[in-house]
Amino acid sequence: MLLHSNILGEGKPFVILHGFLGMSDNWKTLGQKFSENGFQVHLVDQRNHGKSFHSGEFNYEVLAEDLNNYCESKGLDDIILLGHSMGGKTAMLFATLYPEKVSKLMVADISPRFYPVHHDVILNGLNALNFDEIKSRGEADKVLGRYVSDFGTRQFLLKNLYWVEKGKLGLRMNLEVLKEEVAEVGEPLPNQARFEKDTLFLKGDRSEYVGLEDEIIIKNHFPKAQIETIANAGHWLHAENPEDFFEAVIKFIE
Repeated sequence: MLLHSNILGEGKPFVILHGFLGMSDNWKTLGQKFSENGFQVHLVDQRNHGKSFHSGEFNYEVLAEDLNNYCESKGLDDIILLGHSMGGKTAMLFATLYPEKVSKLMVADISPRFYPVHHDVILNGLNALNFDEIKSRGEADKVLGRYVSDFGTRQFLLKNLYWVEKGKLGLRMNLEVLKEEVAEVGEPLPNQARFEKDTLFLKGDRSEYVGLEDEIIIKNHFPKAQIETIANAGHWLHAENPEDFFEAVIKFIE
């Protein structure tokens, strides 16, 4: 089974992986901008997300394997790779397993360490959406609002809404499996995993995902890593400060 993707532009292949409960569409605006700078941008939906296939198996090993299958099918053998959050963990593992396929690695707001489960409330909110009763985005937002107070987070989650058929809404993600396997999202990078090429870790100045203590862990796995902070940004740094994020990425790539 092949991952779904949206491919923009021509040039050196640049693959972007979204985070947990996200999808490739979250990266459309930035992806377009990167493609205008001479890259062939691959916005990829990871399994159980977006328009990609659903599967009961969900962990970083299979996510990295999915990406390898995708690269093989598209003939990509020297990519620039960027992943955000869960996508960052997939990108890290992929780069350590297939270093010959990655020329530069970028990881947005996640560290190689273990993270405890912290998506419960969001998953419960998504689970509470009853599409026999909910007939509009506004109604879905109202229900989700009982669980998730932040408007931006709700907008991000509601991007998953689509018309299954006329008059019937649904979620693109495989909520059942993602809820069941949520602990997998926090799993650390294996101890022995190393990637010796240029790597950039980007973190939001208001985010708590990457702290000072993470720098040692990052350097253990990625000896050539640079760590940069994006101002006025939390965990969704690419959406909260796209200008600085874009500049930092382009500067690193070129």
